[in-house]
Amino acid sequence: MTGLVYKSTGSWYTVKSLQGDFMECRIKGKFRIKGIKSTNPIAVGDIVDYELDESSDTTTGVINNIHDRKNYIVRKSVNLSHQMHIIASNLDYVFLLITINNPPTTFNFIDRFLVTAEAYGIETILVFNKIDTLDDVTLDEQLYMQHVYQQIGYKCLRVSAKESKGIEELKEIMIGKTTMFSGHSGVGKSTLVNALEPSLHLKTKTISKQSMQGQHTTTFAEMYDLSFGAKIIDTPGIKGFGIVDMEKDEISGYFPEFFKLKDQCKFNNCLHKEEPKCAIKDALEKDEISWTRYNSYLKILEGDDENYRTDIYNEDRIASDETRNK
Repeated sequence: MTGLVYKSTGSWYTVKSLQGDFMECRIKGKFRIKGIKSTNPIAVGDIVDYELDESSDTTTGVINNIHDRKNYIVRKSVNLSHQMHIIASNLDYVFLLITINNPPTTFNFIDRFLVTAEAYGIETILVFNKIDTLDDVTLDEQLYMQHVYQQIGYKCLRVSAKESKGIEELKEIMIGKTTMFSGHSGVGKSTLVNALEPSLHLKTKTISKQSMQGQHTTTFAEMYDLSFGAKIIDTPGIKGFGIVDMEKDEISGYFPEFFKLKDQCKFNNCLHKEEPKCAIKDALEKDEISWTRYNSYLKILEGDDENYRTDIYNEDRIASDETRNK
């Protein structure tokens, strides 16, 4: 039997058959180490082959094959730094949810996510959520951040799940597609899914007033069929985004505005740091490339990983202010 993985809890997988029936499945023990370096060899969105588990008293299945993925998005495993964690696979779009101050989403986090999505061939749309909570200062920050990414060519949406602003535009993009919501805990992923499909009644939590960070409500990645002909994968909130399997000389290729200029650098192996006649640094000095993006590039190049969120947030705000004041 062939089906689509709708939920992953780490040891059990909910699979929907081509006939529309759901079955709880596991994988064979040896299947876990079959040349797979990820902490989760099977992810939500995978197409798999499975068979009935004859050794079980209940009706469960055993997954024995994964079909080739058209794409997938990964991050560095938090506990196992040399392994990756596959967040989801076979995506048409990923929506990265961004909030300005409840909780704060940094340029560094966004850029790490975008670099990985570019590397694995997934189109990302930036969704600025909770626009109903913005005051004059935070609205300016949101519009500036949106401007940075629109200039590069990323599609940006402004939504308010609570006030249903921008929901129809989001729906139009999702029709007939398999998409994923990602972002920090507390940015409103589950609330937005509920706004799109109120009958789901996904659990939500409020932001901690002390830390201004979200609390985990989604424990495992899970796919939902929506009534308007779309599939959405809701994922657990992530604090940092560690990048895996990327050589230093290829990182700049996943910054689209850098990639356009790379062949104009004097040296083919230019890392855009100290090298002379670097087209990226020249564009940077002319304000043709955002300093926030360049700062993110340097941090990725230097190998900074998960423990950056608070410090980088402060640096991002300073860099944004400096750029706007030029």
